[in-house]
Amino acid sequence: MATYFVGDIQGCFDDLQHLLQQADFDPQQDQLWLTGDLVARGPKSLETLRFVKGLGTSAITILGNHDLHLLAIDAGLAKLNPKDKTQPIFDADDKDELLQWLRQQPLLAHHEAYNIIMVHAGISPQWTQQQAKQYAQEVNAQLRGDDYLALLTNMYGAQPDYWSEGLQGFDRLRFIINAFTRMRFCASDGQLEFHNKHSPATNSNTQHIPWYEVAGPHLDDAHVIFGHWAALEGECSHENATTLDTGCVWGNSLTMLRWEDKAVFSVPCPIYAT
Repeated sequence: MATYFVGDIQGCFDDLQHLLQQADFDPQQDQLWLTGDLVARGPKSLETLRFVKGLGTSAITILGNHDLHLLAIDAGLAKLNPKDKTQPIFDADDKDELLQWLRQQPLLAHHEAYNIIMVHAGISPQWTQQQAKQYAQEVNAQLRGDDYLALLTNMYGAQPDYWSEGLQGFDRLRFIINAFTRMRFCASDGQLEFHNKHSPATNSNTQHIPWYEVAGPHLDDAHVIFGHWAALEGECSHENATTLDTGCVWGNSLTMLRWEDKAVFSVPCPIYAT
C-alpha cells in the first residue's frame, strides 16, 4: 500500500488521470490524499468530484476555498465566477449527492501512522497543531449541521485577521476558515494578510512573511502538507512543511508525492485559467 498526496486539482481531471497512471496508483491498495480545491478553473470539475467521491475510503480530501465557494453558489449565497468552469456541476442529475458529500469533508486531515497533517492553505502561526484540529472540528460541525447555510452566509470577509481565543460566533469561524483556506502571508505576530499573492522570492513587502516562516508552535510536531499557493512552485523553506500546488490550471504542472519513498510525480498541464 502506498500513500499519495496531490496538489490542487481545480477540475484538471485528465491531468490527474495521467498523473495516477504515471505512478501506477491502485485504488484497491493505495490511498490518495488531496489538498482541497477539487473544483474551479479547470474544464472537468464535475468529473473530478465524481471520481474522488467514487474512490470512497481510498481518497482523503479536505476543503479549499473554491470548494466552499461552490457550496455557497449552490445555496444561492454567492455568484458563479465567470472564470470558473463549474456550471456542469449545477446541471448534473447527481448534483445534490455530490455537494452533500463535499459538505461532509473536513478542513484538516491527520495521517496518524505517518504523523502528517494535511490542510489547504496552512495553519495559523498562533495555533498549536492540537488547537488547529480542534478549531477545524468547530467549523466542520457547523458545516455538517442543519444550520450550515448560516455559516456559508457569514464566511466571507477578511476580518477578523488576528486570532484571539475570545473570538465568538461567525467572527471566530470566519477566521478559522480563512486561516485554513486563504492564508499565504502573515505579519510577524501572525496577523493574516490576504492581498499579497506573490512568491516569497518576488515579495517586496518585508512585513509580509510566509505563514510557515512565522515563529510559532504551528509546525512543531506533525509534518504539514498544503496546497493553495501556486506561486511557491512547490518550494517551501520549512523542513517540516511540504507544498504541492504547482499551478496546474495556470499551465504549469500537477504534482503528487508518494510518502513512503518521497518519490515525486509530475505532469505538465495546458493553460486552463487566464
